[in-house]
Amino acid sequence: MSTIKSAIVTGAGSGIGKRSALALLKAGWSVALAGRRADALEETKKEAGADGDRALPVPTDVTDPGAVKALFDKTVEAFGRVDFIFNNAGMNAPGIPLEELSDDQWRDVVDVNLTGCFWVIREAFRVMKAQEPMGGRIVNNGSISAHAPRPDSIPYTATKHAVSGLTKTAALDGRKYDIAVGQIDVGNAFTELAARMKTGVKQANGEIKPEAMMDVDHVANAIVHMASLPPEANILNLTVMATKMPFVGRG
Repeated sequence: MSTIKSAIVTGAGSGIGKRSALALLKAGWSVALAGRRADALEETKKEAGADGDRALPVPTDVTDPGAVKALFDKTVEAFGRVDFIFNNAGMNAPGIPLEELSDDQWRDVVDVNLTGCFWVIREAFRVMKAQEPMGGRIVNNGSISAHAPRPDSIPYTATKHAVSGLTKTAALDGRKYDIAVGQIDVGNAFTELAARMKTGVKQANGEIKPEAMMDVDHVANAIVHMASLPPEANILNLTVMATKMPFVGRG
């Protein structure tokens, strides 16, 4: 059996998922790159340079349980097993008053952030309990929003609260299969999606103010650390945030 460990990263075509996949590849992992856009996954593989030889782009819609199963099947076929999963795929709804949200806007966020996260966990359990040696590790991407929501963010915040429930329950249920489950909560990592925070984002009092940001690679490095822990150790919850963002304290 190969001594190179294998990972799956969902949402690997951009943002936190892309940088985390690249960091895992650089650290010597084989990585299945999952995401909806094949071209974005290929770009991640290309950006990895020589490490891209250990990257496997697998276009995947996490809201489709059949596609999630196919992702795991292709990963096992290519790498022999699955040691680590960064369950990262997510989306947000427009920042509008909750009474103006459409049914579809609500469902879309729930389907990706909550149901899609569960489909990945469920398939991971099926694969990890059956492989030899048994076990592995899952890290779910939660959010600081689950602890302190932003205005006009009810679908995102509600689903990230739910992800915390998935993490804790899966961590408990995974014990008997040697599956460690943890969560990373990120605050203000600089990505294309979050770049607007640097110029101004709505605060709790309704004002628009710029917020401190941090390099997204700090999150990627944290993911590599969590992935590399020995089986007997687990980080259940880890918060990685811009030091001066308005999360701790009032205002």
